[in-house]
Amino acid sequence: MTAIGHWIGGEHVSGASGRVGPVYNPATGERGAEVALADRSEVDRAVQTARAALEGWADTPPIRRARIMFKFKDLIERNIDELAQHVTREHGKTLEDAKGSVTRGLEVVEFACGIPQLLKGEFSAEVGAGIDLTSFRQPLGVCVGITPFNFPAMIPLWMFPLAIACGNTFVLKPSEKDPSCPLRLVQLAEEAGVPPGVVNVVNGDKEAVDALLTHPLVAAVSFVGATRTAEYIYQTACAHGKRCQALGGAKNHMVVMPDAELDQAIDALMGAGYGSAGERCMAVSVAVAVGDKVGDALIDRLAPKVRQLKIGPGTDPEVEMGPLVTREHLEKVSSYVDLGIEEGAKLVVDGRGFKMQGYEDGFFMAGCLFDEVKPEMRIYKEEIFGPVLSVVRAPDYDAAVRMVNEHEYGNGTAIFTRDGDAARTFAKDVQVGMVGVNVPIPVPVAYHSFGGWKRSLFGDHHTHGPEGVRFYTKQKAVSARWPTGIRAGSEFSMPLLG
Repeated sequence: MTAIGHWIGGEHVSGASGRVGPVYNPATGERGAEVALADRSEVDRAVQTARAALEGWADTPPIRRARIMFKFKDLIERNIDELAQHVTREHGKTLEDAKGSVTRGLEVVEFACGIPQLLKGEFSAEVGAGIDLTSFRQPLGVCVGITPFNFPAMIPLWMFPLAIACGNTFVLKPSEKDPSCPLRLVQLAEEAGVPPGVVNVVNGDKEAVDALLTHPLVAAVSFVGATRTAEYIYQTACAHGKRCQALGGAKNHMVVMPDAELDQAIDALMGAGYGSAGERCMAVSVAVAVGDKVGDALIDRLAPKVRQLKIGPGTDPEVEMGPLVTREHLEKVSSYVDLGIEEGAKLVVDGRGFKMQGYEDGFFMAGCLFDEVKPEMRIYKEEIFGPVLSVVRAPDYDAAVRMVNEHEYGNGTAIFTRDGDAARTFAKDVQVGMVGVNVPIPVPVAYHSFGGWKRSLFGDHHTHGPEGVRFYTKQKAVSARWPTGIRAGSEFSMPLLG
């Protein structure tokens, strides 16, 4: 059985805590590896190593850091098949989906290649008599990334490349469920020229997380995961004086208007609801049908497509949906389907109990489709994070928008319509951070920033893009006047410039 340890100071480090966690192949149910779970001493070693590397890396000219990012980009492109295989083997998503997730992470590396331009400051001459003012951005110090199981390539790439391009050093704590791809990414970064110690990896569970959140040398924490955990991460990090961005859960609505192109809307719901087995924070899990006629049409046309989903191991190129990540998560999602029936929702398509021939021990679940879901039901309120799509009925546009705005989450939403006025009004009025108009999963490209509203984000900064640069840096302003021409005498009142 493969033993997965940590990566500290450019070296593989075997776990010393004596604790390990299982890493499964979700398609077969087999335990293919064991990952070391770090204790506080191992976390401290990683942070101290990052701190020791900070001064030299922060003083490295941004153009040199950019050249390393260009090499890193090239190495990811050349190794994308290997990276995707790591993701599929440990997470379960299809190889095509895994490759797509690596590519979306690669976009942030491409953005980081422009770091000399992104870090350019501002200058004003003669703001006062003989006084010039310069403002510029400097790195924070040791930064930490805590990433989820559903995107073991993309989300680490949303964090550490931009953080280190800004001159910080980094400790990555990936999900212990699928740790191989993040480890490989950091190794590729060092192959590209990132000095040992600038990026380190500690695998672990809550003990490692708490050690990172409370470590006095950690300056900032980035997190993506469930809302309850995000809130805990944010509160704990802030209480210990750290900058924090904590992206939480979601319940993404897709509003289907009476004038929508229905074939387009159905295809969008299938891909956005069941792609990656619904294990996406931007998955569409609620279809809001405006009017019963639209609702009936959605159910009539969705149901056969959901029943016909091609389910199997992610390595099969014909497969549309792979397994869930663990047996525990499969049982959790199945329990939500049980709950929906108890709450009175109508289960139109039941994907529970799906067994794949030759993969009977895999963590498979077929697609589920609910109708007659009400806003007071838990299956509407809570993030299920699986292949479960709920259809709710709204009598009109205003009721549909109210439904979206009254939900506690505000990560992503979409409207499908041919009416430009309705689309523009929706984009302006909806209380959600990312909005799609006839686009079901509106994840911004890397040179914009990603983030939700309400309980989908804790902190002031969205991730990657311009917001990412601001998060990983602090601004300094320098007012300078040289001796020539300075008049003698002290000034005791508030200095006035200009």
